[in-house]
Amino acid sequence: MEGSTASMESPRMSDPLTVHGGRRRAAQARFPDAPRPWLDLSTGINPVPYPLPTLDPAVFTDLPEPEDLARLESIAAAAYGVPDPALVVAAPGTQILIELLPLLAAPGAAAVLGPTYGEHGPGWARAGHRVREARSLAELDGASHAVVVNPNNPDGRVLKAADLIPLAARLDRAGGFLVVDEAFADLEPGVSLAPYLPRPGLVILRSFGKTYGLAGVRLGFLLAAPEIAAAMREALGAWAVSGPAMAIGTGALGDERWRMAAAAATAEKAARLDALMAGAGFRLEGGCRLFRLYGHAAAGAWFERLGRAGILARPFAYRPDWLRLGLPADEAAFARLAAALA
Repeated sequence: MEGSTASMESPRMSDPLTVHGGRRRAAQARFPDAPRPWLDLSTGINPVPYPLPTLDPAVFTDLPEPEDLARLESIAAAAYGVPDPALVVAAPGTQILIELLPLLAAPGAAAVLGPTYGEHGPGWARAGHRVREARSLAELDGASHAVVVNPNNPDGRVLKAADLIPLAARLDRAGGFLVVDEAFADLEPGVSLAPYLPRPGLVILRSFGKTYGLAGVRLGFLLAAPEIAAAMREALGAWAVSGPAMAIGTGALGDERWRMAAAAATAEKAARLDALMAGAGFRLEGGCRLFRLYGHAAAGAWFERLGRAGILARPFAYRPDWLRLGLPADEAAFARLAAALA
């Protein structure tokens, strides 16, 4: 979930390098003479992934067992602070949840608090809802359904539970719900609304691949009241999550020690990246532990310069003075970025 847009136009029709991170083939076409390998800083994916376990070959050859799915959801509930595993639904990535949720909602007006991740608005529009972008919580009033990303992508804005819980209650009374996309909340203490569940009108999305650096596993979770969770399980159908994803997710989500170490390591790298970028004349606009947003009057020129050096950053068509960077993985990556900035 790496795109951002300031409009309701489908991001799939835009320049791929300004829509989603991780488009290295598009970057290679744009910068054919750039040195390899690419240093991809265009995403908010942890550059130090969870160590993959040795998997039983049966997870590839056998149909997934419902008991294994239930165990994954139970461990996810504990990791996310959800009081009841029945409120947790595993899915093959959060993107499919973004597509399905609007289909489960009563037709009406949907408001997306932006600018933010660019797939939410088009998903609601494709499902037949009237969609508009809001620039403040107050502008969400009057909508049947609302979407916020918390922490926000790309600026890291954090909204308080004291504001979001009453909003979910108001939407529930109007026959709708509030979707809170917590794709980047794993390493941010006190941000998640998961401990407040079950709450009428509150739906939370959690991403596995970003924190654990395993985006290709395609695993995500919906956290919601029992009736919404049951409707999503039915919409996903049988065997939605693969056996390998279940096995990897179960081990990783149950490893609290690794998650605590990742929180400390990403915080240190984020501070180091801020200092490096400040030295090159960038101002910090926001971010979280997995990505940083910087401002510079010549951000577009810097994107090109970094691209020619084989370093992929994330530009924004709607804010040409912004550049978002993920975390360098190690000393060599920091040194390569420093050399390109010098």
